[in-house]
Amino acid sequence: MPIRLAVFDCDGTLVDSLANICRAMERAFAALGLIAPPRPAIRAIVGLSLVEAMALLAPDLDPAVHLALTDAYKVIFRRMREDGELDEEPLYDGLVTALDALAADGWLLGVATGKSDRGLAHVLAIYGLTDRFVTLQTADRHPSKPDPAMLHAAMAQAGALPHMTAMIGDTTFDMAMARAAGARAIGVSWGYHREETLWQAGAERIAHRCADLRQCLAA
Repeated sequence: MPIRLAVFDCDGTLVDSLANICRAMERAFAALGLIAPPRPAIRAIVGLSLVEAMALLAPDLDPAVHLALTDAYKVIFRRMREDGELDEEPLYDGLVTALDALAADGWLLGVATGKSDRGLAHVLAIYGLTDRFVTLQTADRHPSKPDPAMLHAAMAQAGALPHMTAMIGDTTFDMAMARAAGARAIGVSWGYHREETLWQAGAERIAHRCADLRQCLAA
């Protein structure tokens, strides 16, 4: 039987991490003496790798400043974690049950995220999810979404063909990455981008609850 691979985004798809991302981003801008962008703008860039996110949040600034903001964000987020300042990043309701159902249906599971290796490992370990995924792709080793490199690597590691692979995510970046890789694009409405933008970016189906994922992938 052909291998079927379901690859999940993390922030906004597996866990709700927006509050921590916004706080760290605001502190990173403040550390460089800059006015932080409003939270709706920060919400819109979640899912991108940090340098690309900074370039969108501060397009008038020099690329060197984008790099400095990226470094500041990494240091601040790590310090927040070490000091116990991070808010809980809860799993979305029904997520574990949905993962169980997909695994029971024969799907291999993976993650493709703009998080770092360290950040993803931390989240998965907290919820005991690490062993559920056969492939973990992060911004540490790939270009930013929507470049398809993460999905290409995930498919190669799992041995799955593009038409047997589904990218599940909450942002237009996820949908565009899926399309670029020749994979199915499955949106989720509980994350950070609006449903209409997911359709516009090429979503094949959109799940409104974690329980809907099984049906979306079966279609």
